[in-house]
Amino acid sequence: MIQSILSILIALGVLITFHEFGHYWVARRCGVKVLRFSVGFGKPIYTYYGKTGTEYTLALIPLGGYVKMLDSREGEIPEALKSQAFNYKTVWQRIAIVAAGPVANFILAVFLYAVVGMLGVQHLAPKMGSIQENSPAAQTSMSKHDEIVQIDGRSVESWEDINFVLADLIGKSGQFQIRYIPDGSNVPEATSFTLDRWLANKEPNNLIEEFGVTPWVPAIAPIIDQVFDGGAAMSAGFMHGDTVHSINGELVSDWRSFVKWVQSNPNRPLEVEVERGANIFSLTLVPEEKEVNGKRVGIAGISVKSVEYDPSLIRETKYGFFSSFAYGLQQTWTMVSLTVSSIGKMLQGLISIDNLSGPITIAKVASASADSGLQSFLKFMAYLSVSLGVLNLLPIPMLDGGHLLFFSIEALRKKPVSERVQGFAYRIGASLLFALMAVAMFNDLARL
Repeated sequence: MIQSILSILIALGVLITFHEFGHYWVARRCGVKVLRFSVGFGKPIYTYYGKTGTEYTLALIPLGGYVKMLDSREGEIPEALKSQAFNYKTVWQRIAIVAAGPVANFILAVFLYAVVGMLGVQHLAPKMGSIQENSPAAQTSMSKHDEIVQIDGRSVESWEDINFVLADLIGKSGQFQIRYIPDGSNVPEATSFTLDRWLANKEPNNLIEEFGVTPWVPAIAPIIDQVFDGGAAMSAGFMHGDTVHSINGELVSDWRSFVKWVQSNPNRPLEVEVERGANIFSLTLVPEEKEVNGKRVGIAGISVKSVEYDPSLIRETKYGFFSSFAYGLQQTWTMVSLTVSSIGKMLQGLISIDNLSGPITIAKVASASADSGLQSFLKFMAYLSVSLGVLNLLPIPMLDGGHLLFFSIEALRKKPVSERVQGFAYRIGASLLFALMAVAMFNDLARL
């Protein structure tokens, strides 16, 4: 819980600060007087006044922020200060100030991805372990141990790349090409699969599994490495070095078979035979119930030795200073395209609104990415920064995109949109945003 809270506070704190600093920096360049720069909403917990009179505030609720500028629409201002008021600036200056927040998020994402590139991008080659029947992958000529290199004309070097390409295929129909390298060969071959509104209105937990493939992993012997204190396995009498022989009379060939038994039998007693030295012991294991990815699964409280992969399947690329920023630009553009595409599909009804997530899910993902190491956490922050930038550009009143819409209309008409129309639009926009927030929070709670 503490790690989840700290992870989300760090992530949101950095992203919100950069977003608001974008507005602040361009406003100052345009000669606008900034009254307050606030990270968070609600009661201030820290306040500092700068030399220009700007109040810098850290507020109690870290779910947003704002930059308050001098504006005659919010009250009378002295004649001498009108040249520093936001609403007295040209429409193009106002557009630049409002657009600067989302742009700052995109710049931050490029920088974060660039840091990841300089640290080194390590990934596992997408070699297939198995292909499920009656799946899109089963339509192809691919088989076990083949390596996927391209889907729908887009090169893929890792399972993460494949996940992003598959996310873009949600809701699509038609025939799509896939290229792969057969096991034992160096020459790519082409095949194809057909989709018909793939996963439309569904909430998939794992796109790679939905596509019909499982990543290849080395065979793992069912030998217990560690038994955790207070877990179900310790209560049952399991010990380090035990080899699982059978469960309920059925032989267990590898560790994955044992895990499958445990996960599919929460709170149900399992009769487990283990080899311990030259002896066979019969133990009764009752897996504890836990929610994982929205499903109730059994947990035993034991671990296996680390898996050793074929070194040829572990690929790592380190980028130089300049090439890392090219990598950052490419990754940011990919995430922007995916986010925009996903929003469009949600509006078309191709992606279920159940996929909307709120702060609880974000906190969980932040904590999990922090667990996985610095690079995973930086990539999570980069994607969240892209999402924040794209969402703020939506043409919804109350968001930056809504303001940009009004200013764009003003630039075309040579006069501003009336206050009455803007006020009505802001009320509609606020209602829409609160409705979306309610749906996101409901989805979060439903996943608990």
